[in-house]
Amino acid sequence: MTFIENLVGEANDILWSYVLIIVLIGLGLYFTIRTKLVQFINIPEMFRVIFDKRSINASGKKGTSSFQAFAISAASRVGTGNLAGVASAVAIGGPGAIFWMWVIALLGAASGFVESTLAQVYKVPEKSQYRGGPAYYMEKGLKSRWLGIIFAITITFTYGLVFNSVQSNTISLAFDDQFHISGSTMAIILLVLVALVIFGGLKSIANVSQVIVPVMATIYLLIAFYVVLINIGAIPEIISLIFANAFGLREVAGGGFGAAIMMGIKRGLFSNEAGMGSAPNAAATAEVSHPVKQGLIQALGVFFDTLLICTATGFIIITAGNYAGSDLDGIQLTQNAFTQHVGDWSGIFIAIAIFLFAYSSILGNYYYGESNIGYIKDSPGWLFVYRLAVLAMVAFGALASFDFVWALADLTMAIMALINLYAITKLYKIVHVVLRDYREQRRAGKDPVFNREILDDPSGVEFWEPGQVKGKE
Repeated sequence: MTFIENLVGEANDILWSYVLIIVLIGLGLYFTIRTKLVQFINIPEMFRVIFDKRSINASGKKGTSSFQAFAISAASRVGTGNLAGVASAVAIGGPGAIFWMWVIALLGAASGFVESTLAQVYKVPEKSQYRGGPAYYMEKGLKSRWLGIIFAITITFTYGLVFNSVQSNTISLAFDDQFHISGSTMAIILLVLVALVIFGGLKSIANVSQVIVPVMATIYLLIAFYVVLINIGAIPEIISLIFANAFGLREVAGGGFGAAIMMGIKRGLFSNEAGMGSAPNAAATAEVSHPVKQGLIQALGVFFDTLLICTATGFIIITAGNYAGSDLDGIQLTQNAFTQHVGDWSGIFIAIAIFLFAYSSILGNYYYGESNIGYIKDSPGWLFVYRLAVLAMVAFGALASFDFVWALADLTMAIMALINLYAITKLYKIVHVVLRDYREQRRAGKDPVFNREILDDPSGVEFWEPGQVKGKE
């Protein structure tokens, strides 16, 4: 295992130190400038779109409303990245990592806007729903099915396998810290619960978690904001510490400056997923009258995730102290911080909440993989092998070290992001036309409705025929 760990570590050093940081920030700036600051000047429009009445397609069927789509995505975002990821970023990169999480969110929101708008443009109607995402806009927009297949394989491996090991690892650490349940016991419990859904078809388990998760997410946010509120006097000092640590000469001399940037960007990307190519899979399923609407909702989701949830968690961990050089890993740091602020009961709540968040994410990640395997080829044999691999990685994550599973996630996440960022950069000209159309209709006082005929080459666009979307209810 040492050889593999070293190999993964060296690959991460190259990708994150020399490639991803430049690409993520550079393209974030590029999209921000080319869209004329879409994620900043259109904030009022984001809130207007969220409370839009749902559009009706030509068949008369109503899809998911903008607010429903935002609420579902917001609830699903509260999880491992916000609780464990932020803790590891602060522990390794110092408080300055929070600043770089802000940077990647502010710039990454433009990337998130672009990828989700493209997902809507190239979505494919399927019965009463839609499907789409990077593999589809690579095939239909770039006319490159081979690249779509490479991305489909990458997202299946990243989400279905590697990210699921991160989720089970986080559950294992949380329950070991709070209830002293061993990793092997947790592995068995998770294997049974996941297998019942993916092999046994017991969707009722998944449905229960989907009902409970938004409730737990809301409770977590209320507790987090309560802790911030009772420590309101310390916020100016914390903000000063964050900026000093992000740019301080002492950190530059000691190498902490680089750690702050790298950890902030790594964990920021894991949490808000802007530009990584995962959110467009969900964005494509929404029913909106214009692709830009879903792009704006995605940009707002990035802000909500990082500027609100991650920042609150970061503040709580910093005010609790003792994060530097701690023997605790990820979620355990968060549990410890909450326990210090509001008592022992909060550690139990965090353990139960992270179990539900992570378990729900395991199932969601599994379905990402299943749908992308379906994109490549409808093969029951490959699906069976994939399901076995998912269970193996869930068990592996519960038993593996914290550092290794996160390092593996960083590596696969980097590869996936690079493929998607290449595609959305090549396709930006489509977004430029679509965004201009949206803004012109808004200036004319209209509720924008998209028509694919405005594109120079609408051949790859299967939806958005004239009259196919009627508009609001």
